[in-house]
Amino acid sequence: MATEKKLDDLFLETLKDIYYAEKQILRALPKMAKNAQSSELKQAFEAHKQETEGQIERLQQIFEMLDKPARGKTCDAILGLIEEGKEIMEDFAGSPALDAGIVGAAQAVEHYEIARYGTLKAWAGQLGMKDAVALLDATLQEEMKTDKLLSGLARSPVNAKAA
Repeated sequence: MATEKKLDDLFLETLKDIYYAEKQILRALPKMAKNAQSSELKQAFEAHKQETEGQIERLQQIFEMLDKPARGKTCDAILGLIEEGKEIMEDFAGSPALDAGIVGAAQAVEHYEIARYGTLKAWAGQLGMKDAVALLDATLQEEMKTDKLLSGLARSPVNAKAA
């Protein structure tokens, strides 16, 4: 008979999901920076690449707290979002709308991450994992800051240029 799954099992599975997602995002960010036309957008992606490296380190710390190997689990959602971003970069290459499309694709990724980290933080709190809560909150704050930065870039030069 299968054992009943609990919140700590769900937490670990979701942690594996976001770990895989962050690794995929880390690989995609340089391509997004390379394709971005706006220097501000390029800089935002380069800065977020460094943040993502730190986020991966935080996730590894949480795996250590759980005494589990830092191993990802294929995340179809992030693969789909990254694929959409690639399609936008191909379909709009050289066009004035390219940066607007890249920002939109990047924000879809950010919103996925914000949802995952918010959930993990709540679950870690429920499970009494105070150190994990702090690590997850640090990443959640970075993801929200990045989303806000992307919104600002979209409002100022990017969307206007695309119009």
